[in-house]
Amino acid sequence: MNEPFRDPELPLADRIADLQGRLSLAEKVALLHQYQAPVERLGVGPFRTGTEALHGLAWLGPATVFPQAVGLASTWDPELVRRVGEATSDEVLAFHHKDPAGAGRNVWAPVVNPLRDPRWGRNEEGYSEDPWLTGVMAVAYASGLRGSDPRVLKTAPTLKHFLGYNNETDRCTTSSDLPPRVLHEYELPAYRPALESGAAVAVMPSYNLVNGRPAHLSPLINDVLRAWAPDDVLVVSDAYAPGNLTGLQAYHDDPAEAYAHAIKAGLDSFTQDDERTEAVLGHIRDALERGLLTEADVDAAVRHALSIRFRLGEFDPATPYDDVTEAVVNCPEHQVLAREAARRSIVLLENDGILPLAGVTKIAVIGQLGDTLMEDWYSGTLPYAVTARAGLAERCETVFCEAVDRITLTAESGHVVADPGGGPLGLTAEAGTAEGLFDLFDWGGGSYALRAAATGRYVSVDDSGTLVNDQPGPNGWEVRQTFRLEDRPRGTLVLRHISTGRYVGLAADPGAAVPDGTASAALPDGAALRLVDDADAAVWLTAETVVSGAESAAALAAAADVAVVVVGDHPLVNGRETEDRTDLALPAAQEAVVAAVRAANPRTVMVISSGYPMTWSERDLPAVLWSSHGGQEYGHALAEVLFGDADPEGRLTQTWYRSACELPDLLDYDIIAADATYQYYRGTPLYPFGHGLSYTDFDHRDLTAEVADGRITVSATVANTGPRPGTEVVQLYTHQQRSRVKQPLRRLRNFAKLRLEPGESAVVRWTLDVADLAFWDVTRNRFAVEDAPHKIMVGRSARDIRLCATIHVTGEHIPPRDALAAPIPAVDHDEYDAVAFTDASRVSGDAVRSTAEGAWILFRGVDFGSGAAACAIEATSTEGGVVTLRLGDPLYGPVLGAVPVPRAGRYDLSRLVGGVEGARGVQDLYVVFENAGITVSRLAFGSAENG
Repeated sequence: MNEPFRDPELPLADRIADLQGRLSLAEKVALLHQYQAPVERLGVGPFRTGTEALHGLAWLGPATVFPQAVGLASTWDPELVRRVGEATSDEVLAFHHKDPAGAGRNVWAPVVNPLRDPRWGRNEEGYSEDPWLTGVMAVAYASGLRGSDPRVLKTAPTLKHFLGYNNETDRCTTSSDLPPRVLHEYELPAYRPALESGAAVAVMPSYNLVNGRPAHLSPLINDVLRAWAPDDVLVVSDAYAPGNLTGLQAYHDDPAEAYAHAIKAGLDSFTQDDERTEAVLGHIRDALERGLLTEADVDAAVRHALSIRFRLGEFDPATPYDDVTEAVVNCPEHQVLAREAARRSIVLLENDGILPLAGVTKIAVIGQLGDTLMEDWYSGTLPYAVTARAGLAERCETVFCEAVDRITLTAESGHVVADPGGGPLGLTAEAGTAEGLFDLFDWGGGSYALRAAATGRYVSVDDSGTLVNDQPGPNGWEVRQTFRLEDRPRGTLVLRHISTGRYVGLAADPGAAVPDGTASAALPDGAALRLVDDADAAVWLTAETVVSGAESAAALAAAADVAVVVVGDHPLVNGRETEDRTDLALPAAQEAVVAAVRAANPRTVMVISSGYPMTWSERDLPAVLWSSHGGQEYGHALAEVLFGDADPEGRLTQTWYRSACELPDLLDYDIIAADATYQYYRGTPLYPFGHGLSYTDFDHRDLTAEVADGRITVSATVANTGPRPGTEVVQLYTHQQRSRVKQPLRRLRNFAKLRLEPGESAVVRWTLDVADLAFWDVTRNRFAVEDAPHKIMVGRSARDIRLCATIHVTGEHIPPRDALAAPIPAVDHDEYDAVAFTDASRVSGDAVRSTAEGAWILFRGVDFGSGAAACAIEATSTEGGVVTLRLGDPLYGPVLGAVPVPRAGRYDLSRLVGGVEGARGVQDLYVVFENAGITVSRLAFGSAENG
């Protein structure tokens, strides 16, 4: 074929236009689904978005598994992260060449949501609580995914999830309130670098609402994200999110209206109904027929979708990546890279000198995670697994104890037993059989799993609700292998299935009714355990510990030179997609094991493997290390660090708090008002952002900081003063010391990773644009650099500052707001109480809504000039109410005036005018909502002369 769209020498825009011009409207509509239909008459094949590649290729079979994303970021090494992305893209291509339909080249990675709250169930998917560091790592990983060819994409990376997404609890119906400063200073900066550099070429909106509007309908998609990118950006929906617009969110009344709005807002690809496209395409056709969409709207979305396909080289005669084969999948080079990434991600949190290990001949490896590796929801299938036990066993003699309690469960009518063939759990009158023994795993948050000792398989619930023992462990989208142990009288308990919320009861067979009073019912031998709805029908069980995990671990540890206790979380339990955590505590049973081992052997090392920060009470531990779940080479990496083959290079990318009680509400996204993240947190953390120890010592000296020609130049000397080679991550922070607004206490600006021999020193130099010190000025809706002193801080973490200097930055003096010059948007206030951010209309604009009587917003420094005589507010209220204007104080300040707000529809904002008295000069203005449920979008003042 000689069509122009197949000519790679033509400009990209011309090629896209040529192909688009050949398509009928029906063919164009068919390109707006995740599963794009082929256009056979033009030789255009099918295309599918959405291959998971967060830390290696996922869901398609065995492939190299790298450390979780939060672990990759903990290396503080963008080049390493880029190489991991590159290896992942190799394997994506290999699978694609083998099965083009099953492995698409639009990859859904990286995740760039800043890790605002460690309780987020998907914490392990992100990089850091710092947006700048998140952006650095996103550029690195996405660059590896997209490949090095300047013209042809290797894969098409997709940033997710836009925007304000850090909670799984009610994630489709909760709204993330983002004040303007939080939006522009914290959330958006994480997305900009990867888009602006062209490293990422697609974006996925999030499930939640932002300021009352579904993220999939955000005007920021077109107005901001696409303005940053040098080329077309493809916007793909999250799975089944379009259906929420008329479903859970009920934002629109019918799908045609909702889908038309989504396309106009910037959505190009509907991930809805899996490969079943007809309903989605029918709604889009309906929208066209009803005039809700125009063909021009469809054309814009189609252009974005086709742009990615062209840039992937789909219509070229050949690409630089055609020769990638299956040989790259889990190849030796990728295995080496997985080991390197795992090793360099390990963070040494504590060390009294016990590490690195020396003179050790026998190690006791202990713990639930000591001889297993975990796959998370977005990891690949492990091609092999080097556990902590396996890695250490290559170095010296090891003994192992899983350190879980082995128990029996007994009802009044018999003993719970496992079927040797993995079938239903039942009751038997005979006690003491091997089938009656179960290992109890504590995964924290009240989540437990049971493993039948006789079969080595975990207790699960089948589709009929019957308890069986046929699973290798907690797994799947709906985890059916976890239970809560709820206390009952006389030392008994009942099992409550976490996934369904139902209780474990008894039945003579899976189809039989459960009799009344099952706690004491005498059922026949072999009665099955089955889920029941009624708590009163739950069987009361007595759990007896046959073998104590803590005692067994202590006995083993006492006879070893060193005890290494591996603790942590299960990525699919107690926090994951759809489930947040309520606390950060190390599971109680695991902590009891640590305490027992520490008492038995003072030479105890605690190794944490988790996707989020944890807390524990055992403070006197000789050494503590942390890593994310480290992938297939974790055991080798851990051994190299423990024995000192490598210096621990990892540094924390999140604050580790002493307790979840120190965190604001999970749904409070205003990090500034809530004093959240390392930037604003005023307490003393367990471990600060940037923390990580080395096996050697470093000296920091000779700090210089200068400002000239719009640039800040900082330099410092770092020397290795210890006896071993080591790696230091030198971190640069700034703090604006005087400002109109609340400023971060510290903010990461750059870092340098140095590998130094004993006695070696190096000079680190950084340059910053003065413009980088800007903050979002709500009085003028733009970034501004104030004229102010700034503290320059260089150190080992956000709280371990070794060098300081002060510079003066010449900038603006932010003037008072001119109340008479222009309307003041209500969202552009300085402080607030008891208000929520909401949508002013379904399409665009933000407003504030009072959530309680007496709610208020504050505007500091409002200049009323020689006097204002009237105030007009744009407002509505479904119940009616009054807005009062006060000066200086929301309760006792002088009243300027009051504006009644009549009852009206949710979006029926109207201009309401009231007189004001005493408004002159520069004042702090409080807008007080005398009732809950009042929505205000903006207010304007007029003088006596202009009304």
